[in-house]
Amino acid sequence: MSKALLYGATKVDEDNSAYSAIASLEQFQWRNRVLVVFADKKNARAARQENQLLANRDALQERDIVILKITGGSVRVLFGAGENLDAAAIAGEVGDPTVGEFAAFLVGKDGTVKLKVSEPITSGELFAIIDGMPVRAAEVAAEKQQTSEEPEKRG
Repeated sequence: MSKALLYGATKVDEDNSAYSAIASLEQFQWRNRVLVVFADKKNARAARQENQLLANRDALQERDIVILKITGGSVRVLFGAGENLDAAAIAGEVGDPTVGEFAAFLVGKDGTVKLKVSEPITSGELFAIIDGMPVRAAEVAAEKQQTSEEPEKRG
């Protein structure tokens, strides 16, 4: 399985007026991690990826994940919420994957591409990668601290 950890992302030319009205992944920044799945020609690998991840909805929600599936020129939200999404803009932002080939990109809360895979990734692998991120570690620490403070407030 081909996996590469990436730091940074392709940036769209914001000065070009053709991009000014295009909604991108900015609506998710600092709120959600986004997994963008590009469907292959027969949709077999994309469907396998979708089924693998949607079997763990609680874990997806706990990690603030939104899953988007791009097929042709359309975007479908598989998990979470998003609006006014443009398939071409998203493809450009994550690095223009080859049309008709499966690809998945994990975009962190900071808006940068954290992972690119050319084969479906298991939910365990995805969650391990996310759980190793500094922002996720801070979220877990904050949750633990909040949980440990709650009994004191009741007492």
